[in-house]
Amino acid sequence: MDPVNHPSGEGDERNDARMHFRTRPRIKQAIRRAASLSGMDDSSFVINAAYQAALETIATHERTVLSAEDHAAFFAALDAPAEPTEALREAARRSRARTVSG
Repeated sequence: MDPVNHPSGEGDERNDARMHFRTRPRIKQAIRRAASLSGMDDSSFVINAAYQAALETIATHERTVLSAEDHAAFFAALDAPAEPTEALREAARRSRARTVSG
């Protein structure tokens, strides 16, 4: 699927944001060849590839996948938290002293 022209309507945005970058000739040649093989112009090919990589990178950093064992341990710890240590209590006191609420 072409992420730039995604059916969610995101493709309705105007293409007025610009990005400029330099690259090595061998990279440019590879991009041009791949774009041609994909039936796209260079800009569309690069934008689509970069956008897809950006979405994958963001998803990787925003999502945590746990094994069944880790999932069970995580929720068990939430259900029965350990008593706070004195170091944790002191850290909370310092945080409250520096935090302005309101």
